[in-house]
Amino acid sequence: MSSDFATPPGLRHRQIAVRDTTLHVAEVGSGPPVLLLHGWPEFWATWLPLMNRLHGGFRLIAPDLRGFGDSAKAAAPRSDVGANSHADDMASLVVALGLDSVGVVGHDVGAYAAQAMARRHPQLVERLLFFNCPTQSIAGRWVHDGHVNEVWHQSFQQLPLAEALIGLSRQSCALYFSHFLTHWCHRKDAFDPALELWIDNFMKPGNLRGGFDWYRSQNAARLAAIDGHPTPSVRIHQPTRVHWGRHDPVLKSEWAAYVPEHFDDAEITFCESAGHFVHVEAPDEAAEIFADLFG
Repeated sequence: MSSDFATPPGLRHRQIAVRDTTLHVAEVGSGPPVLLLHGWPEFWATWLPLMNRLHGGFRLIAPDLRGFGDSAKAAAPRSDVGANSHADDMASLVVALGLDSVGVVGHDVGAYAAQAMARRHPQLVERLLFFNCPTQSIAGRWVHDGHVNEVWHQSFQQLPLAEALIGLSRQSCALYFSHFLTHWCHRKDAFDPALELWIDNFMKPGNLRGGFDWYRSQNAARLAAIDGHPTPSVRIHQPTRVHWGRHDPVLKSEWAAYVPEHFDDAEITFCESAGHFVHVEAPDEAAEIFADLFG
């Protein structure tokens, strides 16, 4: 495995009870505490490239979101584990760790959770960093200009068929996730060293469903937004940095124009060498921006 996805010295794993579940948390380093919230199709290990660069100066806290990775699993599919649920889990986690407040990094699903956390638990969030930042303003743009062909997975993954098909074998799982980990990247080989780690993760019992529950939980709000009735947005006041992969095919970088509709203090920049996964595709650049914001 490449050095980007190697285990950094001092990495520790814990299971921590929050609310009505238990979260797996990977943690490394010491210094200012920063919470790292992954997206889909990801889990805590997506932050290894940043952990390997930043553990000398920061306490990096990377949970598996509820239902993902090695966090506890639901016994049946759920549609009530959207951004607010994840945000409340994270607030409970911060308190359980004995911290007064943290910096928060969000990507994809984690970007929704980070925004909800900043709104629902503002006293716990010092500042925010997003590697792409979906907002309610995307609304109908999910399906305009042919973009519906990019988001087919948001519907497919709500079907019981999806879990059965993708989890049928290691080969079917690898085919499915290889698609997203290459198509959504501008640097197509970014996840090559970690592919087996990803398949190991998603072949664990319940790990497909955990991610798919996100799409079930988002569905009603997404359809309402597409129909012109987005969820009303409360503005976010914390200092914020958005660094968006210029070539992201699913969360289009032009949508960064809507970020100021939701944030009082947001600096927006672009990673010209990355697509959806800036933190994996361009980790040196991502680490520099991280250190500048949180250091």
